Amino acid sequence: MKLKKLSLRTRIFIAMILLVLLASILIAAVAIYQYNEETKDYHVQRLERKEKAIKRNIDFVIRETSFEVIPQKIPFIFKSEIHKIADIHNQQINLYDLEGGILKTSRASFVADSIQDCLSANILNELANTADHRYIEKIDKDGKTYQSSYTYFMDHKSNALGILNLPYLENDDFLAKELNEFLERLGYAYLLVLFTAIFIAFLLSKYITRSLKTISDKINATRLERRNEKIEIDDTSEEISTLVNSYNSMIDELEDSAVQLAKSEREQAWREMAKQVAHEIKNPLTPMRLTVQNFQRKFNPEDPKINLKVDEYSKTLIQQIDTMSSIASAFSNFAKMPAQQNETLNVVKIVKLALDIFNENYIVFNAEAEEIIAKFDRTQLIRVVTNLVKNGIQAIPEDTTPKIVVTVSEKKAKVVITVSDNGSGVSEENKSKVFEPKFTTKTSGMGLGLAMVKNIVETYKGSITFKSEKDRGTVFKVSFPKD
Repeated sequence: MKLKKLSLRTRIFIAMILLVLLASILIAAVAIYQYNEETKDYHVQRLERKEKAIKRNIDFVIRETSFEVIPQKIPFIFKSEIHKIADIHNQQINLYDLEGGILKTSRASFVADSIQDCLSANILNELANTADHRYIEKIDKDGKTYQSSYTYFMDHKSNALGILNLPYLENDDFLAKELNEFLERLGYAYLLVLFTAIFIAFLLSKYITRSLKTISDKINATRLERRNEKIEIDDTSEEISTLVNSYNSMIDELEDSAVQLAKSEREQAWREMAKQVAHEIKNPLTPMRLTVQNFQRKFNPEDPKINLKVDEYSKTLIQQIDTMSSIASAFSNFAKMPAQQNETLNVVKIVKLALDIFNENYIVFNAEAEEIIAKFDRTQLIRVVTNLVKNGIQAIPEDTTPKIVVTVSEKKAKVVITVSDNGSGVSEENKSKVFEPKFTTKTSGMGLGLAMVKNIVETYKGSITFKSEKDRGTVFKVSFPKD
């Protein structure tokens, strides 16, 4: 399960290293097995060569002896010759009669039981029943392996005279030394191969995953609301090229869909806005119509209070006209995109200037420094601050002691402006709608203030967020680059 969580590059790297290690272990195991088999063959063949050579010497002695060639005379025939043959071949020789009794040995003295006085019935049966009348006995003793060969030796008429026994110690010291030297050299060679494989695996895995990393980065950076770049990769495999072409085709389709969606959303937004404006304009028109009709119906030039009534009617009409004017101004301000003049200004000073238009003494201003320089449009910055402060003022209930805190600070390369209030807060169901045009929880206004603030801030590549608790207040945070 953990292996699946590893990156493709890491898995390729690990797989290649494991492949080299597995190959090293497998070749070392094969080499050891081969050496063991060759060692066995070497001892078998060496014993056979010694046996043939000694049998030729025995045949020669038998042909040249002056004694009668019978089993009983064997000790006399080989009284001194057996030692000569043993010295020539550097091999111990034991001669037994056909019943398994010891006749002669090349050892001048021997420890009791070190040589069998009589061969076992099993050895005699094996000799008698095999085609070549030869038997090999293996014995493991004190961690060493001994071979003993038993075979008949003949007279000049090919009649069996006795049994030739050659005890042979399998001395593997030389071969083991050769094996160790070989494995040591193999180890050095594979150590070099391992380091080379690690280096090649690193480069190869990096090369294989480089294209996938590029594609992954592009996919992660893909956004519906902006224009996305296509992937351009040269010298790739057919599979990667297919993937790149599929992505580029998807980007084209996504861009077309985004354009159509944006167009549709704009049209829908303007339709909704037009409905909202029409609705807001109709609201003051109704009382204006009723006022005019009432004035027309009750107008009497002889009435002594006619001047007072005309004054009241005029005030009512002017009030409704002002309402319509504010609606038109709000719509105009929202529809007008802010111009990016990018003038260099002191944000602290401009925010103070924006707060000067408010007479409320519960507005508190804090600044991290006396001067925080950034590039922003003066008018738009004032509009952002005043809209957020107005929003805070309107959110405070009448039965609450109002408090609004405006703070200016800088964090890394960004300017941060926070506006907090102790108002009624934003309910959970309304949090997602706060920045939508025409959304408002107030009894008056069009709900364009926060939407306009968001529009201005995002135009300057900034962001606006908020945190709110019901009946405890809201904190709006505006952040934008200094440059």
